[in-house]
Amino acid sequence: MHRIYLDNNATTPVLPEVFEAMRPYFGDQFGNASSIHHHGQQTRAAVEDAREWVAALLGCRAAEIVFTSGGTEADNLAIAGLVGAGDHVITSSIEHHAVLLACKHLEEIGAEVTVLPVDGRSLVDPADVRRALRPNTKLISVMMANNETGVLQPVEEIGRVAAEAGVCFHTDAVQAAGKVAIDVKRIGCHALSISGHKMHAPQGVGALYVRKGTRLQPLFYGGRHERSLRAGTENVPGIVGLGKAAQLAKAALDRGDDKKMAAMRDRLQQGILAQVEEAGVNGDGAVRVPNTTNIHFDHIDGEALVIALDLKGVAVSTGAACSSGAIEPSHVLVAMGLRADQARASIRFSLGKQTVAEDIDFALALVPEIVARLRELSPVYRKAALSS
Repeated sequence: MHRIYLDNNATTPVLPEVFEAMRPYFGDQFGNASSIHHHGQQTRAAVEDAREWVAALLGCRAAEIVFTSGGTEADNLAIAGLVGAGDHVITSSIEHHAVLLACKHLEEIGAEVTVLPVDGRSLVDPADVRRALRPNTKLISVMMANNETGVLQPVEEIGRVAAEAGVCFHTDAVQAAGKVAIDVKRIGCHALSISGHKMHAPQGVGALYVRKGTRLQPLFYGGRHERSLRAGTENVPGIVGLGKAAQLAKAALDRGDDKKMAAMRDRLQQGILAQVEEAGVNGDGAVRVPNTTNIHFDHIDGEALVIALDLKGVAVSTGAACSSGAIEPSHVLVAMGLRADQARASIRFSLGKQTVAEDIDFALALVPEIVARLRELSPVYRKAALSS
């Protein structure tokens, strides 16, 4: 069966160039990067080269990059590392659970948390951030790009609010890194999280940008790895893979490949909407990362559509992979104001570097047909059709 993969916001395939860069560090170049002999120094050099490439992607200094096990750890390190009992945190209702549950934990240890609403486009209003500030506000944490809708938040404006108030600002850029240009100085953030497997590096590696001078309490205790901010022997193959992926991503952005991806995404989105009635884009009207569209198909169940498409060879999702199997509708879509039935009828299509025009053609040939078939089986849709 011919299969296409349009669920790249869940995870991406490791690019061949990334795999080849990693290969030596599973074999001959196996040293511990903390060892002072030849084997250790060989891998230490590879780790530092990767750090330079990640820094180049984010517009910071290499010394400001801390390698982690992924985006979840990076988010937790930033939030728990900057906030303590008695402090106040501002975040948003559409954050990834790595941020929302980290903030919930802070409440349990005596911190205060304000969760801001979003509008119908899934956008946080910087004015709401300013109004939420308190004398004890220590941190603002608002994501750069939403994992479900792809909507880009006004992080530069929020960064200015934080700077004026003298408050730390963290942004979860897991779904933005490699898709749009990032400059931490323009954003004005103190910390920024990325994850390897969202940008064609392997699973199990990520990074946290920590602005020089920002005092961060580590989560782990042990060795003095990563400037004593992240104890534990470095995952050298993973770090090398992340570095190579960052290098490739920066080159692609410099070439304007993001515009080509946006054109493919738009062709998929417009093609579906032209053929399917009672469907709409979640987050329509907001600026999004170029690879993502989230569409609600009224009168069907989203999980049924995911399964039906998978049986025909198209991989998509109803939202965050971390929430697969959840009974409740997406917290992101509900926060935007969608009805529960619309939220459950929403599908995320997310492209990757491996996506080609033929994949879009294949999806456009299947999605309208399968939506129509599922609606024929829906008693709600049949009743609505008979009454119209």
